Amino acid sequence: MDYVYVYMLRCADGSYYVGSARCGLERRVAEHNAGSYGGYTARRRPVTLVWSQSFQRIDQAIEIERRLKGWSRAKKEALIAEDWDAVQALSRRRGGQPRGA
Repeated sequence: MDYVYVYMLRCADGSYYVGSARCGLERRVAEHNAGSYGGYTARRRPVTLVWSQSFQRIDQAIEIERRLKGWSRAKKEALIAEDWDAVQALSRRRGGQPRGA
């Protein structure tokens, strides 16, 4: 079975990039590092894979990719760290900071 991946890269400038891969995750990360398609990551190489999840259906992957792209930096970092309490707390606040921070 072929899987679709949603992934997050940390770019050389410290920013994050969220994307999806239908042709294999390792291949897609290599394409980013080669600058194959230009765009955001081509100017911020090298990139490092910091998070990924596989999906059986493309529509599921696209939905998650869109959601993650709208997340704050703090929430993305909580996901990378697998800090589910922080992800949940950051989901409740619009400003991206948990209460009392």
